[in-house]
Amino acid sequence: MSTSTTRTCASRADWRPRCPRAPASPSCPPSREASAPVARYESLIATLGNTPLVGLRTLSPSWDGENHVRLWAKLEDRNPTGSVKDRPALRMIEQAEADGRLKPGCTILEPTSGNTGISLAMAAKLKGYRLVCVMPENTSVERRQLLTMFGAQIIDSPAAGGSNQAVALAKQIAAENPDWVMLYQYGNPANALAHYETTGPEILADLPEITHFVAGLGTTGTLMGTGRFLREKVPGIEIVAAEPRYGELVYGLRNIDEGFIPELYDESVLTTRFSVGPFDAVKRTRELVLEEGIFAGISTGAILHAALGVARKAQRAGARADIAFVVADGGWKYLSTGAYDGTLEEAEERLDGQLWA
Repeated sequence: MSTSTTRTCASRADWRPRCPRAPASPSCPPSREASAPVARYESLIATLGNTPLVGLRTLSPSWDGENHVRLWAKLEDRNPTGSVKDRPALRMIEQAEADGRLKPGCTILEPTSGNTGISLAMAAKLKGYRLVCVMPENTSVERRQLLTMFGAQIIDSPAAGGSNQAVALAKQIAAENPDWVMLYQYGNPANALAHYETTGPEILADLPEITHFVAGLGTTGTLMGTGRFLREKVPGIEIVAAEPRYGELVYGLRNIDEGFIPELYDESVLTTRFSVGPFDAVKRTRELVLEEGIFAGISTGAILHAALGVARKAQRAGARADIAFVVADGGWKYLSTGAYDGTLEEAEERLDGQLWA
């Protein structure tokens, strides 16, 4: 088992919002706007966060006017491995280090459907840890390739059991290997804390007039952390969860009424849950790239569909709305799934039976 002795990694303070709009100081160099168009970082990890918030002028119901209804996309696909999971992955590792659970040469074990595993694999590689991922055998080819390229070991769980079976198998493996460290994203407070400390403050700094925040319901870390922060800072804000309709499947999301409730989930953080079917998720994913040039993963289509539902409701009420939603990852990780080829009906049929949560 090899360990890294030559690389150093950013501390937690280094990957929090990097002094947006603040004056230059020794600890926070001038922004690109205030100096030469060069961004220099000591490591890839230090580039994490501070992702763009982009207005969707075409898809927004009304961009101008006092009672405008605007959509704002938080581009988490711009993180180092291309997904929002980079934030909690690093935060969980650093918390385990601070707690003394992770030491040089340790093996990290994690059940994952892909993105968290990829994020952990990147951070583990740079920090000198071995990573073992337990994942359903029907995850997309791209995600498995990325894990392998980062040096992670993959243990397959039965496809029929989805991510729930991967969790069960990982817990069994953890019991058999007590010296391994399972970070367990579904119940690790550092998952939500990553978003409370970074995603929430970034959104509020960029959009102080925010009225709604929309994200997908998966591990619930993004919603719980970002939602809790925004509730504390913005009176009356609405926190909306996009989830699959009961009995239906949307890639990367889960319906908590179907059995597995992540330990992080706190219903009081949410204003409402918005149900989305697979057809609408794929449809909105395609609209996002065709109308706004943002090539996102399938769960983002579901999140956008929920955000548009919120927008229509605000427009009918004649109320101003500035709705921020999460672009959870990039579409390039799903090219092999067939989601972007043929008609919507054909894409929905091709996706049937592939991993969804």
